[in-house]
Parts: sequence; C-alpha cells; structure tokens
Amino acid sequence: MWTFDDIPDQSGRLAVVTGANSGIGYVTARELARHGAHVVLACRNPERGRDAADRLLAEVPGAKVEARRLDLAALASIREFADGLDRLDLLVNNAGVAMVPHARTADGFESQFGVNHLGTYALTGLLLPRLLAAPAPRVVTVSSEGQRFARFDLGNLNAERRYSAVNAYLQSKRALLYFAVELQRRATAAGLALRSMAVAPGLTRTNVLTGGANADRGRLYRTFASRLVRHVFRPTPEGAKTSLYAATLPDLPGGSYVAPDGLLELRGEPAVHQRHRAITDAATARRLWEVSQELTGVRYDL
Repeated sequence: MWTFDDIPDQSGRLAVVTGANSGIGYVTARELARHGAHVVLACRNPERGRDAADRLLAEVPGAKVEARRLDLAALASIREFADGLDRLDLLVNNAGVAMVPHARTADGFESQFGVNHLGTYALTGLLLPRLLAAPAPRVVTVSSEGQRFARFDLGNLNAERRYSAVNAYLQSKRALLYFAVELQRRATAAGLALRSMAVAPGLTRTNVLTGGANADRGRLYRTFASRLVRHVFRPTPEGAKTSLYAATLPDLPGGSYVAPDGLLELRGEPAVHQRHRAITDAATARRLWEVSQELTGVRYDL
C-alpha cells in the first residue's frame, strides 16, 4: 500500500497547486509542503486561499507556503498569475467545477469546459517557460474516473448546440486526459525533459459537488449531494493519493494515467492504467489541442 510516508524529499522544488484551498488540492499542497516543497496555493478566492495557507502552517509548522489569486474562468487572471512566477518545478492542475447550471466564463466559454479544460490549457502553456527551465519539470492534471462515460463531441465542446451539466463535466474531464497525454507527445517529440501525467482520484469527499458554483443551487440538491458525498465517497486524503503519486514517484514515465486500482477506478491504491481509448486517440487529442489554442490564444513554445 502506497502512503504519504513514501513521498520522497521535495526540498528545492517549487510547486503550484490550483484549487488548493480545500479538498484534494489542499491535501496535495499540504503533503508536498510537509516533504519540503515550497508550495503556491493558487485559489480563486483570496480570503479562502489565505485561510488555507494559515491552516496548512498550523498543521505543518515551518512549511514554505503562500497563497496567490488565480481564477481559471478568466484568461486575464491566468496571465496575471503566470506573470507573477519566476520559476516552477511542478504544476498540479487540480482546480475545477462540476455539474453546474449553464453559465459562461469571463471570456464567453461554457463554464465547465472553460474552467476545467481551457483554463488548465492556458495556465500550463503560460507557465511552460518556467517549467522548462527546471531540471525535472512535471505537470499533473486531475481528470476523472468518469471521463470514460463522456459523449465526447468536438463540435459541441462549448455547448454550441445543447447543454447537459453531467456530460459537459465528463467531456471536460476527458478533455483533460487528452490534454495531458498530448502534452507528453509534444514534449517527447521536442526532446524535452518535461513529464506530463493525468490522474483520477476515485470517488472522493470534496466540495466540488457542493461548493463553488454549486453553492447557489437549491436546498434539495445541496442536501442530496452532501449526503451522497458523506456516505458513499472516500475520505479526501485517499483521493489525493493519485495526485501525489504522480507528482512525486521518481521513475514514473511521462504520459502515465494514474487512477485507483479497484473496480471502475472508484477505490483502491494508485496504479498506472494505459488501456483507455483516450490515451491512444492521438487524432482527437491533436484536434482538441488546436481548438484550445484557437480559443485561448495561448501557443506552446515546444
């Protein structure tokens, strides 16, 4: 069984964890800091970010941690955040929204596709020069075990024709798996040391179904979602294992997809899964990359 005690020394690494004020992101940031990394908590709400940093320091006295504002729903915020960093060794793309009512980001994108995928694509691209200057750069992108059930439609990525909250979420998470693997293909082709991994946390207790954009939904939804999360989903630290495994295992190959080893990847210990169709579907991944570049205006200098 892989545990947090198996994490090697992270001293000297500067890590950014998006959505680190709660849930899997917070545990990921805390354990990286506990093992010596300097961690930047990239959070949409500055107050919650500062509160999370204070909480982390109380749990890990002497940790190197700071909070910075990052709103993945706004390209301007993403650019401002990226401009504020001088160096970077590890980026954990953890932040996201889930199954929210139809809405648009500041730049006009459907919110789940815009935040979960396009925001991640833009942030990673803008931080790429800092990553490539590091001795062993790594990008970990949090997808979902549910991505396998997505009806992936390149012609309806931005809810151009119809909107289903569930499929928009699953489609955005499939997009993240395509993105992580395509990033590795391009880095490998360019002869770069960058390693890009995707992970799925399994069923995990976080506020992705009850917080953020979901906080304003009806009482019945909030009651049902909170009970479902409390009684069916795993404790949050269990869900953070795949992110930390992918971020710290020394010999993990780039392009790996790490998910729980149990039934349907819902529970279990971190393991590498390579049989998903999305991992080998290079044509769709390449087209999605092109669409993401067109929509965000962010080009990767590989």
